[in-house]
Amino acid sequence: MTLLFLGGPLMGNAFAQTPAAVPTADTGDTAFMLISAALVLLMTPGLAFFYGGFVRSRNILNTLMMSFVLMAIVGVTWILWGYSLAFAPGLPFIGGLQWLGLNNVGLEITDYLKGSNPAEVVSYAGTIPHQAFMIYQAMFAIITPALISGAIVERMSFRAYSLFVLLWSTFVYAPLAHMVWAKGGFLGLYGGLGALDFAGGTVVHISSGVSALVAAIVLGPRKTHPDRLSPPHNVPFILLGAALLWFGWFGFNAGSALSAASGTSGNLITNLATTAFVATNTAAAAAALMWLILEAVLRGKPTAVGAATGAVAGLVGITPAAGFVTPLSAILIGFVTAFVCFYAVSFKHKLEIDDALDTYPVHGVGGTVGAILTAIFATTQVNGGGKDGVLRGNFGELGVELAAIVVAYVIAGVGTWIILKALDATVGLRVKEEAEYQGLDINEHGEEGYNSEFGDRPT
Repeated sequence: MTLLFLGGPLMGNAFAQTPAAVPTADTGDTAFMLISAALVLLMTPGLAFFYGGFVRSRNILNTLMMSFVLMAIVGVTWILWGYSLAFAPGLPFIGGLQWLGLNNVGLEITDYLKGSNPAEVVSYAGTIPHQAFMIYQAMFAIITPALISGAIVERMSFRAYSLFVLLWSTFVYAPLAHMVWAKGGFLGLYGGLGALDFAGGTVVHISSGVSALVAAIVLGPRKTHPDRLSPPHNVPFILLGAALLWFGWFGFNAGSALSAASGTSGNLITNLATTAFVATNTAAAAAALMWLILEAVLRGKPTAVGAATGAVAGLVGITPAAGFVTPLSAILIGFVTAFVCFYAVSFKHKLEIDDALDTYPVHGVGGTVGAILTAIFATTQVNGGGKDGVLRGNFGELGVELAAIVVAYVIAGVGTWIILKALDATVGLRVKEEAEYQGLDINEHGEEGYNSEFGDRPT
């Protein structure tokens, strides 16, 4: 203790002697990105309540935990190896190992990508600390596998699910994130094919949606599907979850600008954070409106569940396009995405695939539609760092986006199938039939969300 106190003044002087030549982070951009990261993290509890409202009351805690546990699992693995595999310079399909355990990932703002191609890209965000970019991306890695849980609720063991998301985030999410967003990635703008994905249409929504569909098929339907399904046990939870998702999505999309500063594109002043924020709210509103109109016209009554589902569909659809399109384009993206997702949900029921909470029809289909519409509506008048789309004469961009969609489908589908088959052969995937009927809250966690007299436990 004596040495510590005596050495304090000396250490203080050492820390104070920052070389003048070292660039420092922009405090406004850094604050913006940290707040955006917190907003994206909030989306995971929001997703938990959104999904939780749909299931039977005897499975509410298990459903909530399937989202919450991702904050623990990926919160650790992203630091140990996930970030390195996703964003460190390496091969076109996967990152290197040089950033394992955040080795050499500190508070530097530039030059940490030097020595790899393309040479002109020396950082992912030149005004914020490297660790700020890392933790922002961690929030995407957390919520993406949580989305898959909507397809497999009420029947998968928590042990198998935890192992699944650990493996999936490593072998499916990290390679896709690298290919689309990392320097030298096969599909992205930093030396790749040039696919446009501003905030995660392919990386987040297509990957999770396709994986959810495969998981639902491999796992098999619930014992009560399709003849004895129950209505949502808590619609206010669904609206609360959708509201938290909508709120957090501003960090998801606007934060993907990686700066709050303005720039120029030709003779135009641009601000990608503002553009993405406006597009996000506009598309969500348009999609919710379209879903309510479809319900009112086709089913007689607009529902609260429909409004929430439509809003989420619109948010999914605008995600890849948010930083590349105008507000009017965002309205069209919201309308079209909601329309297609509405019918995708109906078609899924006809196929009798037990994707319990419509993860693929909303996220998989919505992400696919959004990626295609991005290739149609994108304009360099909004984002000079992007590309023009079909409506601006760049017909080739549609082919690039379709190629990225196909790659995402194959990696997510095949990777998920392999992981689930391996787990089924080792630890098993499903709970016992008796546990499924009794409820997963008691059998998997030893606790209940509600007092038993208010539950829907069968007698």
